[in-house]
Amino acid sequence: MEFNIVQKIAIYALPVIFAITLHEAAHGYVARHFGDSTAHRLGRISLNPLRHIDLVGTIAVPLVILLMSSFFGGSGMLFGWAKPVPVNFNALRNPKRDMFWVAAAGPAANLAMAIGWALVLKIALSTPQNMFTLPASLMAEAGIAVNVVLMVLNLLPILPLDGGRIAVSLLPERLALHFARLEPLGFPILLVLLFTNLLGVMLNPIVHASIMAIDTVFQLGL
Repeated sequence: MEFNIVQKIAIYALPVIFAITLHEAAHGYVARHFGDSTAHRLGRISLNPLRHIDLVGTIAVPLVILLMSSFFGGSGMLFGWAKPVPVNFNALRNPKRDMFWVAAAGPAANLAMAIGWALVLKIALSTPQNMFTLPASLMAEAGIAVNVVLMVLNLLPILPLDGGRIAVSLLPERLALHFARLEPLGFPILLVLLFTNLLGVMLNPIVHASIMAIDTVFQLGL
């Protein structure tokens, strides 16, 4: 089924906004649990997307990807980002250990949302067809895909992605220090991977396998 750009925006808007913003809120919530109240003081532990939306990362970048996929073909790996939740790792009770849980909270939130959307899709597919079942099904499929992509992308061991933070928390002190110094190179590396399509080559098999795993568990027929 082919959709025009307006229909695509309608389908993807909520899944993208909540996938990105709840990912960031999860970081702040777990950071507060382990002793850093920075995000809490700034009002960033919130389910209100307006507190997290970044005009470029949450709106412009996903929109451009949707436009390019509509006009030039191809699926396009839909992703984006929100305003990063500030975390003072030195304020954590055990900075190196707790960094793991703070970083892992974002991808874990995306996994939880992917499962939540899978439940929505299962209910929609099990309900007699009406004016709500098709929109709910399409939005749920988008929610699964977007959250799986963000989860897998953020688990790449590249700073400042969550996977990079997780790597720093797991590496021995000396190696962690050397690895952390590579953070300024992280964003340029991601841009190179993106524009050379190596990012898609790396992520697509893992994304596909993850979606198939969810499909198998919930028997969705994706």
